[in-house]
Order: sequence, then C-alpha cells, then structure tokens
Amino acid sequence: MSNHAEAEVANNNKTEKVFSWPNLVAKEFIAAILCTVILLVYSYYVDAPLRELANPGEPENPAKAPWYFLGLQEILVYFDPWIAGVVVPSIIIVGLMAIPYIDVNPKGNGGYCFRERKFAITVFLFGFIFWYVLIIVGTYMRGPFWAFFWPWETWSFDFPTPPPLMSLPNWLGIFALLIYFGLGMLIPAVAFWKFAKQLGFIRYNITMSLLLLMMGVLVKIALRLMFNIKYILQTPWFNI
Repeated sequence: MSNHAEAEVANNNKTEKVFSWPNLVAKEFIAAILCTVILLVYSYYVDAPLRELANPGEPENPAKAPWYFLGLQEILVYFDPWIAGVVVPSIIIVGLMAIPYIDVNPKGNGGYCFRERKFAITVFLFGFIFWYVLIIVGTYMRGPFWAFFWPWETWSFDFPTPPPLMSLPNWLGIFALLIYFGLGMLIPAVAFWKFAKQLGFIRYNITMSLLLLMMGVLVKIALRLMFNIKYILQTPWFNI
C-alpha cells in the first residue's frame, strides 16, 4: 500500500472533532435564551397557585410540602422519619457524587452516549423517573389524611379504614435482608462476570450496594402496598 493510500485510510479512521466554542457554547446560549423567554411568557399568563394565609386553628387536610419535597413526604409513609428525611437523601447525594469514580470511561472525558454507558444511563434514568413518580403520587394521589386515591377517584373524607399493618419477626427480617443483599451481590457477579471484572472488587461492591439500596426502597413500598408490612426489621435504634 502506498503512503498516499495509508494516509487516506488514517484520515478516514479519525473521529471528526470541533471546538466547543463557538459550535457548542453558541447553541447552548441560544437554548438558554429560548427557555428564559418561554418561562417569562408562561409566568405572565399563568398565575402561581398561591393560597390563603395559613391558619393554625384550621390545618390543611391533606397538608403537603412543596412539590419538590413531596417525594420525601411520600417515602415517610413507608419508612421512619429519620430514614426518609436523612438517610435516603444522603445516600442519593453520595451516590450521585460517586458516579464519576465508579463509572470511569476508558475513552476519556466527554463520552456519555448510551452505547458506551448503557448500565450507568439506565440506572440513572430509573432513579430519576422513580423519584418523579413519588412526587406525582404525593401530588395527585394523596388525599385527606394522606389516604391513597387513584386519579379517577374523588377525594373524600369517608374512606374505608385501611387494614392493620404488621411487621416481620426479627429473625425472618434479618434472614430476608441477608438473602436480598447476598444474592443481590452474588448473582450479578456470576451472570455478568465481565462487567464485574471490569469494575473491580471495590467499585463493583460500591455500585451494587447503591443499586440494591435504591431497589430496596421500591421493594419496601411494594411490601407495604401489597402485603401491609410495616417493618422488615425492628430494633431499639432504628426500624427498616
């Protein structure tokens, strides 16, 4: 092969690159201006949903936090206050901070396409959508006394008494948690051993711990709604 042909093949294999300025920054600036204009026009024609002044003698029923806190308020139904208000948000923040360290892109910075990061993008989108589902449930499906109503049902103060809640015996709760976290760590390592090997021992354990904790919130909600289970494990210090 001649030098000219080799040079042509090399040029074809090169990835086309452009500078961030002005190709990307200019488009982002235009998009920001358009978003600002849309928000200004929308805010001019649509009033904020402000209500009357709060009256301590007649509390609102249901009393709801601002929409951005309704996800936490919904989690309060299924967990103790300190878990729902402190532990869960802390795990979310720590997990988001750990993403750049446990999901290292071998091709360098800036590679965020789905083809290269299927697992990371899928997990992030699941958690993102799940959080907004909690906000939607708290906004539109929680009526008087924080009772659950489907969107097509009318809110009423006369609703059937919910069935009593029960908790698992501690021995069964400990066994269930060991099975959940044990199999949750072992099965992906065996089924997707290439992925586990690529992450390494430390990053794999951190990744799966965060993933199992996130899925554990969903499991606890399902146990509460389907089987009326209040706690899986009860201790003098905390309840799960």
